[in-house]
Amino acid sequence: MMNIKKTIATLLIFATIGISIVPLTKPAGQADVAGNKEKLQVAKAITEKEQIQKEDTTVKNNSRPKEPQVSRGNLNRNEVTLLAMVIEGEAADEPYEGKVAVGAVILNRLEDKQFPKTLSGVVYEDLAFESVMNNQYKRPLSQESVKAAQAAIHGSDPTKGALYFWNPVTAKSKWVWSRPVTDQIGKHVFAK
Repeated sequence: MMNIKKTIATLLIFATIGISIVPLTKPAGQADVAGNKEKLQVAKAITEKEQIQKEDTTVKNNSRPKEPQVSRGNLNRNEVTLLAMVIEGEAADEPYEGKVAVGAVILNRLEDKQFPKTLSGVVYEDLAFESVMNNQYKRPLSQESVKAAQAAIHGSDPTKGALYFWNPVTAKSKWVWSRPVTDQIGKHVFAK
């Protein structure tokens, strides 16, 4: 009985410090078969417990939160994708800076009290973005639009705080032209 307690204690110490446990058995034909069976059962139980703990640790280390947060506006992954989609729809043929500028306008609206407080609220606001109205924002994403969305999220704003943008060739609204222009990037005018 004392040998079993010592064996169990030894096995537990080995398991705690991470030493591989090799079942302790006597050469075939020797007595104390019952003691060996107990030792093997203890060793097997400890080994199984270690395996379960390793699997639990692996699952915990490999799992990710469903919606990881990013810096500006606390946007989740789906919202970052939505931002990139609108950038693609509105500025697919614009230079990179123009794409970042479109993303910045959307995020500036998100932070302005006269606009909805969620990204989807800003994007899907009635008549806010032509690409949303005509479904052009659903076209395949380019890496450049994703990169531009990330740049805007991390604070890049070549528009100097603009809340609006438009194509000066096609815009006819007197109201839009009454807004204070901050810059023109590519084929878009940006204004507050």
